[in-house]
Amino acid sequence: MFPFKLQVVSIPVKANFRGIKNREIALFEGPAGWSEFSPFVEYSNKESSTWLKAAIEGATKEPPTPIRDKLEINATLPNVKVIEVKELLAGFDGCNTIKIKINDFETDQALLIECLKEVPKAKFRLDVNGGWALEEAIANVQSYETAFGSLIEYIEQPCTDFADLNSLRNNTAIKIAVDESIRKYLAGDLTRIREVADIAIIKWAPTGGVSAALEVIEKIDLPVVISSALDSSIGISHGLSLAAAVPNLYGACGLGTVSLLEGDVTSNSLIPINGIISNRKVTPDRIEEFKVEPSRQKWWQDRADAIYEGGLF
Repeated sequence: MFPFKLQVVSIPVKANFRGIKNREIALFEGPAGWSEFSPFVEYSNKESSTWLKAAIEGATKEPPTPIRDKLEINATLPNVKVIEVKELLAGFDGCNTIKIKINDFETDQALLIECLKEVPKAKFRLDVNGGWALEEAIANVQSYETAFGSLIEYIEQPCTDFADLNSLRNNTAIKIAVDESIRKYLAGDLTRIREVADIAIIKWAPTGGVSAALEVIEKIDLPVVISSALDSSIGISHGLSLAAAVPNLYGACGLGTVSLLEGDVTSNSLIPINGIISNRKVTPDRIEEFKVEPSRQKWWQDRADAIYEGGLF
């Protein structure tokens, strides 16, 4: 049986992020403080086991000594309607780097144009989540490059196939970043990432925690952006601990996503102010406000028990 009692919350999401309307998050406290276990509900126990490993470490071990105490943050926009851009960007105070989930150039170039109206000095990170085949990727990336040029810092996970990523990289001056190519193949030869990408996107929970992430970062040996998975402020605090210890950090971190939630587990949320977040430990004081019904509480506890008892990590 999992040695910690979970307290599960369900927090409404502001915009269509991964198609979910509420973010379910399981919280627990250990000797090192609060942690969270929050793989998306459709994830298998095997995939979720990495998240549980991260959560246990976060609750039982102190983070490494930081080499920086303030972290620059990027705004994060789901693939939303243009009329939603202004309101969502307002939650990312002072953030001049904007990550946008995109589908293609024709549909989504309007999102970048609207962002520039709100943040004239904006730089962009475009996240495709592996949605393009090679020919489609080349056409879209070249269109974005022609229209926005140096305003685009990188394209994140435009393709999933390594050969396609390598071909695309040879057809554009825009940097290529990878996320899924790392976290879905943690047991593989991560040194190959350098052959197909310029930047590594690392997330605290899906990588297995701060210690595991630092080992992965060392193996990959690329500039790193630390990002999040729509965490509460508790998860964000662990992501910030990781970002604070990374020697080869590449600019702003994607750790401002509490701003995409309609609430938080704490009344003192970790959200950007003047584009910066300073890390601190978080104690939840709003659990009762977002507490799930007993059946969902049991579902999460059973999930953690099954992973823990099954020795999946």
